Amino acid sequence: MTVDVLAIAAHPDDIEMSCAGTILSLIEQGKTVAGIDLTRGELGTRGTPEIRFQEATEGARIMKLSARENMGFRDAFFRNDEEHQLALIPLIRHFRPEIVITNTPDDRHPDHGRASELVIDACFYAGLRQIKTVGKDGQTQEAHRPKFIYSFIQDRTLKPDFIVDITPYWQGKIAAIKAYKSQFFNPESTEPESYISGEPFMKFLESRSREHGHMIGVEFGEGFISRRMLGVKDLFSLI
Repeated sequence: MTVDVLAIAAHPDDIEMSCAGTILSLIEQGKTVAGIDLTRGELGTRGTPEIRFQEATEGARIMKLSARENMGFRDAFFRNDEEHQLALIPLIRHFRPEIVITNTPDDRHPDHGRASELVIDACFYAGLRQIKTVGKDGQTQEAHRPKFIYSFIQDRTLKPDFIVDITPYWQGKIAAIKAYKSQFFNPESTEPESYISGEPFMKFLESRSREHGHMIGVEFGEGFISRRMLGVKDLFSLI
């Protein structure tokens, strides 16, 4: 399977919180998008890995992902090293995306920055033909390096390099987030409170999207960071 865009994130729900609107807009444009969760989120305060897997499946359905994989790396203890890079490279070569979207390089949760570094390095090494990998079909894979890697902004207030207008997809983004009933605001839950489980956090997510939207003159937006300079061919394509 090949896709246009591959979203790779540390935990199930990172994608939904940070770039679900962008994914839904890409799908409407006729693009194909797949997702990879690096961990099962097993150290989360609420829920279980099994519940989060079910929630991630529902999130993928709402976002209309072509596929969603989970690497099963250890939550909090995965590293940007040879072992983890060599595990991730075959999936990058399997999906062969033109664009990869991943975690922010600097955030409240240490896993987010580490995931960003791991994904960036694995994407580069996936383009080296001397690194040999075997695909799910048992065949030797061809090298592939994505053209662009963008990091979505998460908890920390960072200046975006560009913002995607997600106004038409805001309700879809909220639906994808709410697929994680074990994690986010749920008055019926009896589990311990966590950083993201209260109603104020949901209001924060809305405020962040409104802030990014306001920066480009729309109602809702999602901000991204690029490590390379971006160029445009047509000034009239800007909003």
